Amino acid sequence: MFPVFLALKDRRVLLVGGGPVAAGKLRALLDAGAQVVVVAPEIHPDIAASPVTVFTRPFESADLDGCWYVVAAAPHEVNAQVARQATARGIFVNAVDDVDNATAYAGAILRRGGVTIAVSTDGEAPALAGLVREALEELLPVEIGGWMTVAREARRRWLAEGVAMDQRRPLLLEALVTLYERRGAGLTGEQRGTL
Repeated sequence: MFPVFLALKDRRVLLVGGGPVAAGKLRALLDAGAQVVVVAPEIHPDIAASPVTVFTRPFESADLDGCWYVVAAAPHEVNAQVARQATARGIFVNAVDDVDNATAYAGAILRRGGVTIAVSTDGEAPALAGLVREALEELLPVEIGGWMTVAREARRRWLAEGVAMDQRRPLLLEALVTLYERRGAGLTGEQRGTL
């Protein structure tokens, strides 16, 4: 698998399926700013109440027109039909809990302070991915938002100054150590090595 984050803001995304599983997948798509179109014979109330375009009918090939990404949260035979037609058009499909019909796998996601971590088991053990995400949540420092602010500001400076990529990580480490020193927390040498 090739891990990647998709910029779906203002892009058309098709969600095939209208049940509770589809409703559960919808929030992340909306949070990403996608323009979601939902197609299903029956629509869960949470989906109907969301800012999406809804077609209450079975999936049709034309539903893929203009789509950048598809989430298939329907019965296996419908997911298979969606996957065949989307693949023919070069569109990635996240077929929920249906590895045979998926060309993309959604990871267990942790977001904190502007940092996003996604864990995947290549679609084979999503419950394990969730457990790993929970473990990482406990390990990720609470002050990661402050780190992100420092890193964002530093990157802007480095781009303006033409600082080479290979020089940026040591500079960021220095900036984070300075952040801790200013807060009076201080870091041990071992902690510095983990940044």
